[in-house]
Amino acid sequence: DNFRSFVESRIPADCSVKFINHGLGGACQMPTSDPMFEIVRSALTEEWQKEAVYAGCGGSIPIAGYFQELLGMDSLLTGFGKDNDNIHSPNEKYDFESFYRGIRSWIRVLYNSQA
Repeated sequence: DNFRSFVESRIPADCSVKFINHGLGGACQMPTSDPMFEIVRSALTEEWQKEAVYAGCGGSIPIAGYFQELLGMDSLLTGFGKDNDNIHSPNEKYDFESFYRGIRSWIRVLYNSQA
């Protein structure tokens, strides 16, 4: 309500705003028994030369839940950021190394999943 009041108080007379509550995204989880889970884990381990870590988290990317609900598809979200990237902060950064290794990781996933 505070956000809505803030925005509405600043709308010029010749403009309008409409707020639509789309609700919350549903939770989802990809089964670790899915063959793609191992393909991705292996590709990440190869590229980064460290064992890939499974870290369940949720609620921040609703599209994954929609894919599962509407399309019947599982999603496996992977992150390539570093602890000091300060995601969504004023001094956010993202290293080129992470960018390129992320690309190479997904090349490995695509190559290994073509069987």
